[in-house]
Amino acid sequence: MSAAVSSGGTAPETSESRRIVLLRHAKADWPEVSDHDRPLAERGRLDAPAAGVWLGSHDLSFDLALCSSATRTRETWKLAVQELPHRPRTVYEERLYEASLGDILALLNETPDEVRHLLVVGHNPGMHAAADALAGRAQGDALARMNRAGFPTAAVAVIDFTGSWKSVEHGVGTLTDFWAPHA
Repeated sequence: MSAAVSSGGTAPETSESRRIVLLRHAKADWPEVSDHDRPLAERGRLDAPAAGVWLGSHDLSFDLALCSSATRTRETWKLAVQELPHRPRTVYEERLYEASLGDILALLNETPDEVRHLLVVGHNPGMHAAADALAGRAQGDALARMNRAGFPTAAVAVIDFTGSWKSVEHGVGTLTDFWAPHA
């Protein structure tokens, strides 16, 4: 477990309501650099703040943000967080770069129980796979909108669940909202 994400203290009741918000990085450019070092494209620099505005306008606040260490995810978060009323503690997590669904679930399971609302800034296909796997249920047409859009760049999925972070597994949550800037 990453020392930056490790937990101390006592765990709250397992009936605690929690929220996971998954944010895919905004549109990236393709310059002659390693994939890890790809910056945002011009459209990404416009869409990332729009994602932040959407998050802020939906009263989504976070106790912790886990962000991939890749340049495009760090740039997305830097632009999006400026639009939020409260800046959460941020951990740049190497394991989110090229993370599989299993990697993402493992990181969620390591989240300290004092965190109620978590934002994860990452990449596809992991973000879409995590949203799809965690959402055992959906409110309204959120799942249909997510499946129709295919989790494009700068997309946001909001998943609520009850329990501890160690209990996060397939189907544990409810997809309460989905948004994408061009969907």
